[in-house]
Amino acid sequence: MSSTDAPGDRPPGPGDRAVTGLRLRGRDREITAVREALEAVRGGRGACVVVEGAPGVGKSRLLAELAELARRFGFDVVSVRADEFDQYAAGAALQSALQPSDGSGPAAAAAEDRRLWLLDSITEALEDRAQRAPVAVLVDDVQWADPATLLVLRTLPRRLAASRILWVPAVRSETERPTVARVREDLERLGARWLTLGPLPQQELQHIAADVLGAAPSPGLARLLRGVGGNPFLAIELVRAFVDADAVKVRAGVSSLLHHDIPVAFRLSVAARLDRLPEDAVRLLQIGSVLGREFDLGTAARLLGRQVGSLLSGVEAALNAGLLSADGPRLAFRHDLIRQAVHENLPLAVRTALHREAADTLRGTGAPSAEVAWHVVMSGGPVDDEAVTTLTTAVREQSSTAPDAAADFAQRIAGLLPPHDRRRITLLTDAAEYLGRTRRVQEALDLVDTTLSDGLEPQQEARLRLVAAEIHQAAGDDAAAMTHLQHALDLPSLRPDLRIRLLKTKATGHVYLGDIAAAEQTDTGLVEAAYRSNEPALVVSAMVFQSQTSFYCGRLARALQLAEEATRRAGTESAGLSLRPPRIPALWLATVLTATDRLTDTERVLREGQREAEALGLGWSLPHWHAVRACALLEQGALDDAAVEAEASLTVADELEITQLNPLARSVLALVEIRRGDLAKARDHLRAAEADSGRSLQRYGPWLSLARACLADAEGRDATAAAALTGSFADRGPTRLLAVPPSQWPGIVRMALRGEEASVAQAVSGALRSLTAQDDSPRIIEAVRAHVDGLLHDDPRALESAITGYRSAGRRLGLAAACEDLGELMAASADTTPAIQYFEEAVQLASASGALRDQERIRRRLRQLGVRSSAPRRHTTGSPEWRSLTESERKLIPLVVDGLTNRAIADRLYVSVHTVNTHMKHIFAKLGINTRVELTRLAIERGDLTDGAD
Repeated sequence: MSSTDAPGDRPPGPGDRAVTGLRLRGRDREITAVREALEAVRGGRGACVVVEGAPGVGKSRLLAELAELARRFGFDVVSVRADEFDQYAAGAALQSALQPSDGSGPAAAAAEDRRLWLLDSITEALEDRAQRAPVAVLVDDVQWADPATLLVLRTLPRRLAASRILWVPAVRSETERPTVARVREDLERLGARWLTLGPLPQQELQHIAADVLGAAPSPGLARLLRGVGGNPFLAIELVRAFVDADAVKVRAGVSSLLHHDIPVAFRLSVAARLDRLPEDAVRLLQIGSVLGREFDLGTAARLLGRQVGSLLSGVEAALNAGLLSADGPRLAFRHDLIRQAVHENLPLAVRTALHREAADTLRGTGAPSAEVAWHVVMSGGPVDDEAVTTLTTAVREQSSTAPDAAADFAQRIAGLLPPHDRRRITLLTDAAEYLGRTRRVQEALDLVDTTLSDGLEPQQEARLRLVAAEIHQAAGDDAAAMTHLQHALDLPSLRPDLRIRLLKTKATGHVYLGDIAAAEQTDTGLVEAAYRSNEPALVVSAMVFQSQTSFYCGRLARALQLAEEATRRAGTESAGLSLRPPRIPALWLATVLTATDRLTDTERVLREGQREAEALGLGWSLPHWHAVRACALLEQGALDDAAVEAEASLTVADELEITQLNPLARSVLALVEIRRGDLAKARDHLRAAEADSGRSLQRYGPWLSLARACLADAEGRDATAAAALTGSFADRGPTRLLAVPPSQWPGIVRMALRGEEASVAQAVSGALRSLTAQDDSPRIIEAVRAHVDGLLHDDPRALESAITGYRSAGRRLGLAAACEDLGELMAASADTTPAIQYFEEAVQLASASGALRDQERIRRRLRQLGVRSSAPRRHTTGSPEWRSLTESERKLIPLVVDGLTNRAIADRLYVSVHTVNTHMKHIFAKLGINTRVELTRLAIERGDLTDGAD
């Protein structure tokens, strides 16, 4: 894909007046639409205009006009144009076009999944430009764009909708490439304006002919123009065919034909023009058509067996004929229709042989693997060892930015290999792994099943089953994963390293399934072997596994010790370790810390780990960081921020097409909305969580059960609430209970007692007794046990002990619940003064947490006790919309006014850029605005730019 300063049809060579300075004809409606879009963007709001049409209908010409118009409007224009082999390219042309010329842009992250790094780096570059001037991003020939650029077009117009950016992709209407179709669907959902360029009216074609000829066409020539079907490029070529053949004379301002024996089809027209060129020019054009729309003259010379100097006369003839242009370092066909016509006029056998030879030549010169790969594919096989190596390299390079495209490419290459070729199985296994990183999980599993039916060697089958197991685990189907793992482990003569990976994955599966005893049995020899390994990832992974089994057995101190050591070791390894959530040490450490007295450390670990994951480009892990942070913030009682992190998790997962964390994030959102009092939203989130959970109910069961029970409790359905808890919390062991944070446990007991499910309440109590039996039991666990004992036995002393324990724990809602529970007990006495004090403390804590429903409930209780109080407000000045902003949202506004981009704001506040993106979306929605310009204006008018900024 080439970057151009002014997109559109490339200007022709010297002496070609057929294109130079031609006026754009018949597109007044489209130009008006483009002007409207430019005006909207200049006013501060992003926009997207899609230009669609058949080849030669004028898409590139319209983009050229748009570029000039945009520059006159003061726009910074960024434009790229794709070539056919870009379909196999690993990078993003847009990212390259936005890189500073001095190379000072962010370096590519060395990670197996660079999708999020790519999106973030392009976002940062565009936001920075849009701060200085409105930006027009023009992408021509999208049907051939590299997969990473297609990801950008699918994602960033929505993410950057509030920035002054106009997106204009131009695409052929007949393209059948699936990834391009998805871009179109996403842009349609975004509300992009569609400009479909249809055939031009006959009158406009005659104007074009007059522009080319310098005189009005005669009736005879006008009749012939009807044969081009309203296609302006073909009309120009038709007229040029007569000009080149000296078949036109101009008399009295009217051009007329000397003869009418012209080619009927465009291909034949181009062939006829080639016939009039010297042989050197013809051969150059033929070889060039094989190399691509743009091609290197040196490469063409090598394929022709000639010296570059000997081709100069042929180059000059092709330039003078207007078939090639030479504006950049490479020669280029003036229009791809010309290249295609020359290419298709070559006999098939010649074309395929030339593509095969081009692949060999380009490989020898160190050309990009994507370019070589395109020629190999075009040759149709067979492929030799060198070609397979090149193709495999291209696949793996592409997999980091476009795993779905890499998977399709790998399958295509596999189809060129014999059925029993070992490399074919490797490619198909890689394809399944890449598809497993996207939403095309079922395709990945179908591919596994099809490949397994081929009768594989043990090592091949074991690796394929390991990939399938990891895909199932990522999708939450742990039972299916265990079936694949057991089949693989039953195979004979497995390599030791492969066997260890299988056992490690199986042990993790037992943890997911809540069968800690089975996990520990699988551990036999596994951890010891891992510790003997020279691979740091294995050692760290073994530590995390031991920490997980210790944690879910209730040995929290040991779990914390192992998690901290694993995190320390991982931090000493350069570029991070290749570990998947939840085996990422810092991610797991945060989960453990949430259940200990060091809840404040959880935020630090998550912030540092999240930002490191962003810096390393570990996009696939970002939804996990946001989801775990949402859980930690929920535990702290920071409901607004918990909701933002859960939403950010869903947004990032949607951008990267990762779905496995959705049930957890949705459950957190449901719990937040229940506390806020918006039960309708809570129901929507719960339904979405249940729909997304699929077969992962075992893994996310405790969270889903808790959300269901809390919703039913809020709706007054006590029995339903209690029944929802039995599936996850009726076990007296601590394993399932530890899946949710400690301050949620008393609520489980309260709902169970209210719904007369005493067995669940007793099970939670039993699990707490086993946890507090440890000599080094955390104080928060002691406080929760006292809280549960107070509920079970109506014991005010136990509740007082719980309140004392909660006060230093940093869990506002847990403390609020204990105060409310104690207030209820004391309200039954003659002196209600102590009860009122506890209720008032509870309502203040609920207010500070944003738990509006809890506030209303406690205030009703206070009114029953004769205490009248008004609802507290977070802010007492400004409009209701402005007062609705959270503290975190208000901190962003002065930074927006100062002109900081979202990335710069994230760096200033030491949070994820995706958290900032979500906050900004909420600010716009609450204030009823769409752009940063409007927000800046409102903030300046309000004159209170320091409020909340510190």
